[in-house]
Amino acid sequence: MVQEYVSPVRVHKYPFEMVMAAYERRFPNCPQIPVVIDCAITEDSWSADDSQRHTTRRCQLNVEAPYLLKKMIGVDYIYFIQKNHLDLKGRVLEIEATNETFASRVGVVEKCKYYVHPENSEWTCFEQSALLDVKNFFGLENTVEKIAMKQYAANIAKGKELIESFMKEVHDDGVTELRPWSVEDPEYNRHLRRIVSRGTEPLSPRPVAETRKHSQPDQYTLDSEYIKRYLGELTPMQESRLLQLRKWIADLQKGKVPSDTTLLRFLRARDFNVEKAREMLSQSLLWRKKHQVDRILSEYETPDVVKQYFPGGWHHHDKDGRPLYILRLGQMDVKGLLKSIGEDGLLKLTLHVCEEGLKLLEEATRSEERAVQAWSLLVDLDGLNMRHLWRPGVRALLRIIQIVEANYPETMGRVLIVRAPRVFPILWTIVSTFIDENTRSKFLFYGGKDYLQPGGLLDYIPKDLIPDFLGGPCKSFVHEGGLVPKSLYVSGAFTERDGDPLSEDSIYRSVSLGKGQVHEVVVVNRDPQSVLTWDFDVLRHDLAFTVYRSHHHLQSPTQEDATAMCVGGSEEARSVLEQKGWREGEHYHRVENTLVCHDGESIQGSHVMVESASYVLQWRVVAAEHRAAQLMYFHETLASHHYKGSMSSLQSGTSGFSCLSGKSAASDCPSR
Repeated sequence: MVQEYVSPVRVHKYPFEMVMAAYERRFPNCPQIPVVIDCAITEDSWSADDSQRHTTRRCQLNVEAPYLLKKMIGVDYIYFIQKNHLDLKGRVLEIEATNETFASRVGVVEKCKYYVHPENSEWTCFEQSALLDVKNFFGLENTVEKIAMKQYAANIAKGKELIESFMKEVHDDGVTELRPWSVEDPEYNRHLRRIVSRGTEPLSPRPVAETRKHSQPDQYTLDSEYIKRYLGELTPMQESRLLQLRKWIADLQKGKVPSDTTLLRFLRARDFNVEKAREMLSQSLLWRKKHQVDRILSEYETPDVVKQYFPGGWHHHDKDGRPLYILRLGQMDVKGLLKSIGEDGLLKLTLHVCEEGLKLLEEATRSEERAVQAWSLLVDLDGLNMRHLWRPGVRALLRIIQIVEANYPETMGRVLIVRAPRVFPILWTIVSTFIDENTRSKFLFYGGKDYLQPGGLLDYIPKDLIPDFLGGPCKSFVHEGGLVPKSLYVSGAFTERDGDPLSEDSIYRSVSLGKGQVHEVVVVNRDPQSVLTWDFDVLRHDLAFTVYRSHHHLQSPTQEDATAMCVGGSEEARSVLEQKGWREGEHYHRVENTLVCHDGESIQGSHVMVESASYVLQWRVVAAEHRAAQLMYFHETLASHHYKGSMSSLQSGTSGFSCLSGKSAASDCPSR
């Protein structure tokens, strides 16, 4: 197995010659790096003009390995050969170290370079890379690789502080300034030679040939201070992976390379597996090009219906300096928005928000003078009910979530869910399976009214920025949402994938009910704690809706789980329960209060079926009209294992009804 490690560029804010004087003091050994026992010079030579030095050292290293491993391999020390080429004329030092011990089984090549900072001649850059090839090591290949990487990381961490430490020694010796090598001043050059070699005479007079002059660092290097300032703390391995991905993407793109923050997000999304991150990012770049995502910020025009009825927007920042987005999901009319702007319109709106978020992250990083890598999301669920579980709407939402997860990974720092109602566990169960596990771990839930208590929002959002609709002092410009008037619906904006709602292949069933007729659906439940959900539209006249439960047998001879039937054709029509001669309160029980639903209303609701029993959904015509009433409905049973234990503290054992129409709000639904 072959592993390559690349560290970012380290910057020493001293001239090259001073850094060389400090560097030489780490030999033959130094207490700061106890792993190095001794470094003996085997070759050392200077050119005639004192501009070039070639040095070879044989370094003895203590094996930082478990005692058992030392016994197995039979050594306490290993040896490396280090070859240095110092070019004072070109102001560059190149170092190459290879292992002498176990060379046939493990190949280690470490390369380092000191050179003048390309933008400041008074500073010195240092870059380091290593190649590890574990060919065959007594079956301990993985162990050796881990030990080698641990040692490499330790050396990187020590490198910069060592120069600082030895620089103090140089200053204490009275050397505070060294000029660059000069062809016009041979005497000074000899002085410079003594300082940077600590007076060591060469072991042989062999001259060193001129080598290539210092070249500028290539585009695949990173400055360590830049990383800390704009990307945050990274381990040596993570820095190496970032450099590798940048080079690969540059070779692939043959043009503009995404920002380092973007590369880092995709690496984090794939646990810094460069191959997987490259595949994910490549797909995302193709997607962005195909859908012209880079033009969204400049070209997107917010539809009027979004301006008036979409309950979301940016709201200052959280305590970590992250941009804060507020979504009042409980006030969002998913069906109305989809019927007005369509699924693609809702997707474009979402992408516009994400692109705005990336821009705000850049601004926050500049203003905070530190890396701000993700934004926060505050979701208010007040008003959430079963209308938000409208199946086509959920399906559209899941598609949007998948697209965002694939193309904007690791942009969500924290999700604060407040005022979560009893139906939320059902919605969360459906949606959460499509959210990356790492993102799910960032969700914090507040189901009651204690979100402003200790341990609530105030832990994450400054007190003066808590929005007014949550009881805070800060005016929020996020729209309250509300029902989208049907007059704003656009024909063809949203077509259900299962077909027209009135067609035979639709998930919704359409029935007509004459005067006094009853329509019922029997659901036989054998899964205690499962959830019965319903969604229906009253297309004509008024209907009364009720849910009953009976422990007596009610089952269709042709269907195991449910049957639908129309009963009667006159005012004397009775339900299937009454036809059996059963009495309410004795043979069956009403588990949801009767709700009178008016012409044009959309109703959603749910009931936790706590027992194994037969449940009956009943619609009854209540208006004395000669024209038939019309109903379009859908029902579904959610298995208990899908959400059992998920947000259980928010789930009550009973259910209420909610309305969505242009005539009434959820709290205004009449009942009898």
